[in-house]
Amino acid sequence: MKRNNRTSNRMAKVFSDASFLQVLHWFQGTVAKILSLALIIVIFFALFDLGFKVIQELWTEPVGFFQSTLLEIFGLFLNILIALELLENVQAYLDHQGVQVQLVVATALIAVARKLIIFDFAKSSGFDLLGLAAAIFSLSVSYWLVCQLKK
Repeated sequence: MKRNNRTSNRMAKVFSDASFLQVLHWFQGTVAKILSLALIIVIFFALFDLGFKVIQELWTEPVGFFQSTLLEIFGLFLNILIALELLENVQAYLDHQGVQVQLVVATALIAVARKLIIFDFAKSSGFDLLGLAAAIFSLSVSYWLVCQLKK
């Protein structure tokens, strides 16, 4: 009878809320670390792609001039910045065990700004531009509010 009591106590500890939360925190941390490593790999290849594109453009005739639009190169550059912001979001999550709203909104602003910078006016409608404007306005107000609440 005493042995059954010890076994049930062990089972209660294994299936307790504290044990479950501990496993859940471990899992979240592991996933965040895997995402960080994946982002590092993505950033490395994006840097390689950007460098290759710039060198290729500089060495084609006429030498020293960009044949393709600079917007394509700016898009690659901004992709790297967005990836760095995402990496910072994951790092902040690992450091503080929580989502940093200001970083998330700033990352979203950079992503929408990237879309605006490479926006193709010839292939898009005015509604697309209005949608981007609404997104930028909403994110800007959100960022301002988050900054005000932090004070």
